[in-house]
Amino acid sequence: MTKNIQLAMAPIAWTNDDMPELGKENTFEQTISEMALSGFTGTEIGNKYPRDPKVLHRFLDIRGLKVASAWFSAFLTTKPFEETAKEFIEHRDFLHAMGAKVIVVAEQGHSIQGMMDQPVFDAKPSFTDEEWDKLTDGLEKLGDLAHEKNMEIVYHHHMGTGVQTTEEIDRLMASTDPKKVQLLFDTGHLVFSGEDPVAIYNKYQDRIKHIHFKDIREVVVGEVKSTKMSFLNAVKSGAFTVPGDGMIDFKPIWEAIDASGYEGWIVVEAEQDPAKANPFEYAVKARTYINEVTGL
Repeated sequence: MTKNIQLAMAPIAWTNDDMPELGKENTFEQTISEMALSGFTGTEIGNKYPRDPKVLHRFLDIRGLKVASAWFSAFLTTKPFEETAKEFIEHRDFLHAMGAKVIVVAEQGHSIQGMMDQPVFDAKPSFTDEEWDKLTDGLEKLGDLAHEKNMEIVYHHHMGTGVQTTEEIDRLMASTDPKKVQLLFDTGHLVFSGEDPVAIYNKYQDRIKHIHFKDIREVVVGEVKSTKMSFLNAVKSGAFTVPGDGMIDFKPIWEAIDASGYEGWIVVEAEQDPAKANPFEYAVKARTYINEVTGL
């Protein structure tokens, strides 16, 4: 059995950063208390979390929680590098103070993931060669900045962005220095997009330094395609769910992870409408299923 894997829960199940109206009634303290109660030892950062490391440590330490990472929106393809770098350094220093080892980075230039009226499949952006150069050069520079604190950046391939498909992940990996740019492996986004998660994992296992476990409801994804739904409306309709509740068989995925000797965090991240999917119940469901599949 693989050692040194820790399980975290993302707060997006309780309160949604992109749609703050989802879960606005759920407090920060309820969120982290229910994470700990359901058997997780880590969290990512949500919009209700205190940004003062001393304050946040006080809330998390008493509940046995650590910070696994936090999302960073880069605009390397559309803004001057200096703007992204300035925000990145601030984000990096906060995560470093919280003891995190990796920084989740996703390019948001031309992204449609936050647009309610853009169909997530049909309106998906793609980068020009010049934009690819800006992205890969910029990511390597962010990787250098992360190394100043002995941290790594992990790139989050994501629905509705310019790095979503197998072909795009391949190009990103081939065009960046493996010492500077690592990969986040997200089961839900890969399956949603129509990619093969086990093939991606096996191909890039040496560069995968952070993992998101989320599941997909197959019927909802069919509706997303047929009705040309946006990413956010897909979330509201229940496209994502926790491991064990959707179409993904996590056994072969886990076998690949276990065989690779992966060390680090596996984060359950399943953004749903908490009014429809009680976050605590789903966290317990995820924790139970993960234990059954992985023994963790």
